[in-house]
Amino acid sequence: MLACRLVVEIIVVDGGSIIPPVLKYSLARLISAPRGRGFQLSAGVEAAGQDWLLLLHADTMLQPGWQAAARTHMASGPERAGYFQFKLDDASSQARRLERRVAWRCRALALPYGDQGLLIHRSLLAAIGGIPLLPLMEDVEMVRRLGRARLAMLNATALTSAERWRREGWRYRSIRNLLCLALYYLGVPPHRILRFYR
Repeated sequence: MLACRLVVEIIVVDGGSIIPPVLKYSLARLISAPRGRGFQLSAGVEAAGQDWLLLLHADTMLQPGWQAAARTHMASGPERAGYFQFKLDDASSQARRLERRVAWRCRALALPYGDQGLLIHRSLLAAIGGIPLLPLMEDVEMVRRLGRARLAMLNATALTSAERWRREGWRYRSIRNLLCLALYYLGVPPHRILRFYR
């Protein structure tokens, strides 16, 4: 989680995974929560002591320049949430094509995902009902509640692991993600979508 003055309070919420030994001796505060991203994010927010919160997936790393971008966004006030530009840790042409599609989705549909991070003030998070307690699609639901007017793209990059795309196939993984999104908007409960997503 990110403090307003960029005094960083790092909270890692474990949902039952095997924690790397190095993390246990880092500056991060480790807490446990029920499995499921919504439940884990909610536990992290509850444990955080700061007003500005940076929600970030475990396989995503912020790149140089993120502090300045976050500082600029926070100085503009708590009325909008910020998200980072999407990039994958893969040099292939498939990765670049996917990055362009994500950029279009954010620009045209105002629909960033959780692997782009979400920098949000606690008051704005409360105004949209807090973290949705969902095992999946909590990021989509939060962005839907925020709407385009309360979202801003930050001038910095979030680097996400491409391991799932490499393992499962670029086309297959992308199509599956799109189907999960469609199922959610059609009203399929997230716990059912989760079985398809994994």
